[in-house]
Amino acid sequence: MTGSILYCGDSELTGAASYLAGLITSWGWHFDYVPSNVALPPRMLEVPRSLVILSDYPATQFDQALQQTALLQIEHGCGLLMIGGWESFHGFGGNWDGTVLGSVLPVEISVTDDRVNFEQSAWLLPATEHAITKGLPWQATPPAIGGMNRVQAKADATTLLQAHSFSVSSRAAAGGSPNNKPDLAFTYRETLPALVVGQRGAGRTAVFLSDVAPHWVGGLVDWGLPRVTAAAKNGPAIEVGSHYAQFWKQLLKWTGPTVDSK
Repeated sequence: MTGSILYCGDSELTGAASYLAGLITSWGWHFDYVPSNVALPPRMLEVPRSLVILSDYPATQFDQALQQTALLQIEHGCGLLMIGGWESFHGFGGNWDGTVLGSVLPVEISVTDDRVNFEQSAWLLPATEHAITKGLPWQATPPAIGGMNRVQAKADATTLLQAHSFSVSSRAAAGGSPNNKPDLAFTYRETLPALVVGQRGAGRTAVFLSDVAPHWVGGLVDWGLPRVTAAAKNGPAIEVGSHYAQFWKQLLKWTGPTVDSK
């Protein structure tokens, strides 16, 4: 199946959606956008899609009949990506548990609030090698995130990234330490799946459990030099790290392999 991207959520193009929309525009890929407060118009699924992205887009905005239409496209090769947020997965108003598209994802969605806020960040590290994560310095400079949704990967899914959280404290005595270098103690807390992929029919499915934009995205948005600037039509300019941009390009390209087909 060859078609364009359908991107739903992340507030609006003048807000959080400007990050991903700006990058997609810079890559020359076509997309249609639906804001978080707008119910999905049926016409958006009257054309074949290469990829459907749901990010902070409540399930109540995606009619169940339209979800069935989207499912048919996925089974024939369209990709499905859900990105974390307060209105993703169960979240705080996402309520994707028990829905048609929620069941297609490679994770089990909680029936209660699944939001996790990291007071001292969590670091992303690969769990296995994959085309989505290749060529990026995960081990040398692991990026940090500020929050995510808590899920469980399905048995037939593959976890590619994990979020490792720690509590950090200073052991330095009053008056400081030699050369003003802090003496920090790291205490392990937990490890959670952060990027999980799967398959439904001919279509690929993926979930990234943190956000694409502040605040949950944390330091990930600034990961990598040089800086990358971009802007979607009718959206403000963004400036992000080059590794951040590469990660999203590889994630979208793998999940929807035909997004840049001409």
